[in-house]
Amino acid sequence: MVSENKIIEEKYGEDVQVITKDDKQYIIVGTAHISRQSADLVKRVIEEEKPDVVCVELDEKRFKALSEKNRWENLDLKTIIREKQLSTLMINLVLASYQKKLGEKLGVSPGTELLEATKTAQANNIPIELCDREVRITLRRAWRSMSFWQKIKFMTGGLAGLFEDQELTEEKLAELRSKDVLSEMMEELGKALPVLKRVLIDERDTYIAEKMKRANGKIIVSVVGAGHVKGIINHFNEDQNVKLDEIEQIPPASPIVKIIGWAIPAIIIGSIIYIGMSKGLAEAGDNALFWFLANGIPSALGALVAIAHPVTILVSFFAAPFTSLTPVIGAGYVAAFIQVYFQPPVVKEFQSVTTDFNKPAQWWKNKLLKVFLVFILTSLGSVVGTYVGFFEIVSNVFK
Repeated sequence: MVSENKIIEEKYGEDVQVITKDDKQYIIVGTAHISRQSADLVKRVIEEEKPDVVCVELDEKRFKALSEKNRWENLDLKTIIREKQLSTLMINLVLASYQKKLGEKLGVSPGTELLEATKTAQANNIPIELCDREVRITLRRAWRSMSFWQKIKFMTGGLAGLFEDQELTEEKLAELRSKDVLSEMMEELGKALPVLKRVLIDERDTYIAEKMKRANGKIIVSVVGAGHVKGIINHFNEDQNVKLDEIEQIPPASPIVKIIGWAIPAIIIGSIIYIGMSKGLAEAGDNALFWFLANGIPSALGALVAIAHPVTILVSFFAAPFTSLTPVIGAGYVAAFIQVYFQPPVVKEFQSVTTDFNKPAQWWKNKLLKVFLVFILTSLGSVVGTYVGFFEIVSNVFK
């Protein structure tokens, strides 16, 4: 079997690795998600090796998104906001826009080789196994795994990279064709934020390898991004026994975050009550008014800078002082919901979102991106107002 594996590897070149485990032969095709050559190689391997099953680095939602042209039009923004998933959706857009930008320069749509794998398998009546972890779980695990400052660093670093229009040399294009684009992006961020590489790459290596092990059949072709191949092979060689449900769980928010989330409003309310009891109701009223203005004005200014709907600006002003007193919902989500209600994005804006995402000026023109802009700027205003109000009121207790 070993000699047979070598023959297959030599036949297709360095992008194909073959391993044997428990009487099963795994033919792993390492691809770049924006490479036409990868798509052609995938088709050739499946047609010539005629495997019992084809495993693909996709989950149900990513497969649906790739195979359907109206992937963004189907978004239910109001539900996403209600479930407080705007930040997760934004990470998804960051990754999709990054791949789209590179794909446009290479002339190939992101995920072409994965779709080619499913189409070729279907044409040859070969069962398909979607072997990747659900993308929403991956993104939410990544988001929950980062601290507040790491999230800020990721968003600013990721957005800055998207807005740069670097010239791609032939050498760089050749390098990109030989690598998984998601891995390329994660390598750039990995040094600064190792937690992202762990969740987005390492955990998925393990997940995909375990799914491959569980696939039916003796000969299995697995189509994965080149950046996953080494990790998958290491998983097989080390004979790891992993419980998938352990890496399918979304980690709970840190207890410290919850404590701080409730402690700040408790201190503020307690301080105003204490000021009222010790210095009089008028003084307490002044502090309560300061809290209201300190939160309402920055949040409303954030909505104004985003050129939000007038009602959104007004609601941001009145909502922020109250949402800042509870960690259950933030001012940004309230403002985003109102913005969607009064200025819902149209179909063409959903269709162009991954292109417009790379152009800063379009964030004020594309109504979908404006929702994100409103969310970010009103949230930032509320955070600033909360800390200004907190320190002012607490300091007044000791005067």
